[in-house]
Amino acid sequence: MGSIVKVSNLCKTYANGHRALNSVDLDIAAGEILALLGPNGAGKTTLISIICGIVSATKGAVNVDGHDIVAHYRLTRSMIGLVPQELTLGTFDRVRNTVNFSRGLFGKKPNPAYVDQLLKDLSLFDKIDEEVRTLSGGMKRRVLIAKALAHEPRVLFLDEPTAGVDVELRKDMWQIVRRLRESGVTIILTTHYIEEAEAIADRVGVINNGELLVVEDKLALMRKLGKKCLTIELKQPVSALPDILSGYDLSLSPDGRELTYTYDIQSDRTGITVLLQDLKSAGLTMKDLNTSQSTLEDIFVDLVRAET
Repeated sequence: MGSIVKVSNLCKTYANGHRALNSVDLDIAAGEILALLGPNGAGKTTLISIICGIVSATKGAVNVDGHDIVAHYRLTRSMIGLVPQELTLGTFDRVRNTVNFSRGLFGKKPNPAYVDQLLKDLSLFDKIDEEVRTLSGGMKRRVLIAKALAHEPRVLFLDEPTAGVDVELRKDMWQIVRRLRESGVTIILTTHYIEEAEAIADRVGVINNGELLVVEDKLALMRKLGKKCLTIELKQPVSALPDILSGYDLSLSPDGRELTYTYDIQSDRTGITVLLQDLKSAGLTMKDLNTSQSTLEDIFVDLVRAET
C-alpha cells in the first residue's frame, strides 16, 4: 500500500530559538492507523500542525497524496481532517449546524444524508438540535470528530482524542477509529495513553526532543525491542544468589523467594535450560515459574530514557 503522507527532512525552530522538530522523515501508508507517542513538548503537535498547514516549517517538505502542502495548500488541506486537543466549539452552536458549517468551509455542497449518517455513526444523532454548550465533554469530543470528517477527508489527525475522557468512553472512541479506518480513512493519532496505541494502532512512532526515534509495525516493535522475564518461585527463600548463578541476568526479590531472569526474545538461545540446570546444581528447588513480556509502555519508557 502506497504512502498518502510523506514527510521529508522536516525541521522547525521557533523565533525564541526552541527547536521543535529536527530532520523528521515519515511515510504514512494509506489506510493505516499510526500512533505517535512522546512526552509533553516532544514535537507531536508541531508535526501535525505543519502537515495540516497551521504552522510553517523552517526546512523540509510535506506531500499529501503526491501534492506539496505549500504549493497546493487548498487541495491538500481539503484532504485532511483535524481534531485538536482543545475543545474549540461555538458555545451556542447547534450540533447539526456546526457540522454543516465545517463542511461548507471546504466548499463542499450540502449533503444532509451524509451528515446525518456521520452523526449517527458518532452516536450524536439524538443531539442534532442541541446547543453544544449543553453536551458533556465526551459528546463535545465527538462533535469535533464530526466537524473534522464533515468534508469527507482521506486523512484524519487526532491530537490527544481521548484526553480527559473516562475509560468507558475511551474504548468507545477506539471503536469509532477502527470503523473510520475500515471506511478507508487514514488515521494518525497522538496519545499519552500507551494502551490506546497498543489496542488500535498498526504502527507506532516514538518522538522525543523533536526527533523521531523509531517508527515500526506495533507487533514487530514489541518483538524487536521487547524483553521477556522468567519469574522463578523458590520453595525455600535464599539470602543471596549462589556463585554458580552469578553469570546470569538475575535479580532476587527482597524476601528471597523469587528469582527474575530477563532475556532477549530475539536470541537464538534464551539460556533458560542451562539456568534451570544450574539452579538444581545450586540446591535450589523450584516451586513455580511464569513468563511475562515487555509492554509497549516499557519500550516507550526505555526509548525516551535512552535519549535524555
